[in-house]
Amino acid sequence: MAKSTSCKEAIKRWEESTGKSAETEKEVILSFQWPPIDKMDNGLSLLKNVEMLSLSTNMIEKISHLDSLKNLKILSIGRNYIKTFSGLEVVGDHLEELWISYNMIEKIKGVSAFKALKVLYMGNNLVKDWAEFNRLQEIPNLQDLLFVNNPICDNLEPEAWRTQVIRRLPKLKKLDSIPIVHPDDY
Repeated sequence: MAKSTSCKEAIKRWEESTGKSAETEKEVILSFQWPPIDKMDNGLSLLKNVEMLSLSTNMIEKISHLDSLKNLKILSIGRNYIKTFSGLEVVGDHLEELWISYNMIEKIKGVSAFKALKVLYMGNNLVKDWAEFNRLQEIPNLQDLLFVNNPICDNLEPEAWRTQVIRRLPKLKKLDSIPIVHPDDY
């Protein structure tokens, strides 16, 4: 197999194809690299102004090197090999959306760091028990959750699933792309 693409190489390719400077841009897309990116490296430190970063559809196993991304609001990192939220603490105060579906996350540890997170898309992962799911209660501003196709959903009818989630996360406004209507919304 070909050697992996570094973040620095991916950023250089992105700059060449867009004609933009990664250092000043607010949105940078490093998805679908070939050969794929397999680790987040210090090349990401170039992205000082980035608000939206996409690293989806690569072969990344661990989240790292986000500490210089002080403006990051949206991180798209779906379709990788990520197993934990570890590494995201450094952006927890300002990250508003995390798109992390189609990974290998089984444990929801460390989400209390997400002080600003409103949107969490983490369908098609490996969460299988309510004890783990309940950790989502540690995210104070969570409003929109996509959680379909995790093993925890498999044994419940859709209505029973929604009822369980709404009871556990009463501030949620949208679950699995469907708005939640609370009786006091009328």
